[in-house]
Amino acid sequence: MSSPATFARPQKTPPAGFSSLSLAVGNTPLAFISEPFVPGGGFWAKLEGFNPGGIKDRPALHMVRQARARGDLRPGATIVESTSGTLGLGLALAGIVFGHPVVLVTDAGMEPLMCRLLSSYGVRLEIVREPHPAGGWQEARRERVRRLLADIPGSYCPDQYNNPDNADAYAGLAHELLSRLPHIDTLVCSVGTGGHSAGIHGVLRRHFPRLKLVGVDTVGSTIFGQPARPRLMRGLGSSIHPRNVAYDAFSEVHWVSPAEAVWACRALAARHYVSGGWSTGAVTLVARWLARTAPDQTVVAIFPDGPWRYWNSIFDDDYCHANGLLGTVPADEPDLLREPAEREVHRWTRCATVTDPLAGRR
Repeated sequence: MSSPATFARPQKTPPAGFSSLSLAVGNTPLAFISEPFVPGGGFWAKLEGFNPGGIKDRPALHMVRQARARGDLRPGATIVESTSGTLGLGLALAGIVFGHPVVLVTDAGMEPLMCRLLSSYGVRLEIVREPHPAGGWQEARRERVRRLLADIPGSYCPDQYNNPDNADAYAGLAHELLSRLPHIDTLVCSVGTGGHSAGIHGVLRRHFPRLKLVGVDTVGSTIFGQPARPRLMRGLGSSIHPRNVAYDAFSEVHWVSPAEAVWACRALAARHYVSGGWSTGAVTLVARWLARTAPDQTVVAIFPDGPWRYWNSIFDDDYCHANGLLGTVPADEPDLLREPAEREVHRWTRCATVTDPLAGRR
């Protein structure tokens, strides 16, 4: 007769210096996406939507922790930052964990659900109503941040676009991948601030020197040298050039349209009970192609969040009909560019030449 199983008792309280909330961040699941969605192949997806607020819980906690350690953020001081949503959730979490008021600057495109959720977490929302004539919504938000920093004594901005702590925060995610996968050939990341692509790749390449980093952007984004246009997709792309983007690390870049991302999100949900938002859809389309065209390679895609935030956009037929997002099935192959600025792209397009559009001016 076997002896009864014994189980380790959990600690009564979290380890010193940690909050139970912050301990809920990380160790997210890894799912294998294959048939029927990926004919003849498959790729691994890191499901960052299982963090309390999504992937940016990681940099929000890390940037705030590091700012406190340096003395840049004093106890009880106000955190002020620009966000399209996911970092806002992370900073709301960091504010609760470390005891800081949080003021977030967003724009009219933020989903009502996100606005209500952030308010319920005690965040003060500032909403800009007009885009900047040159830098779009992001620059308009950053201008408001600068005014708020001048008006609120002792306030601090993490500056997610240019703060190296943003990229450093993803070392943990990289090590989670290393603990699960013996080898990785290709890492696929959406690019907005450039933080998670730079941070994860920087750690993994020390273990896999031939690792390819594939960036995924949205049409209408200026990060990789395309002209800035009004963008429907949030969470990836930019109308400015963040310094955290590690241009020299990328092997290639793909641009994806909103309709193609919607198709990927919905197809992925229907076939694998996994999905997410705009970034997840765009990354999925590219990772699916990479896995199908190189079935002997281990491809890992980062899914920044889950689908719940997008119930009234990606997964809302009325919204999708109004914005012409239904009925588009992506081509089997991406269009090709020889150089990022060769022409303006409007559908899924790939370019194997990646350059910094501001090289020599930074």
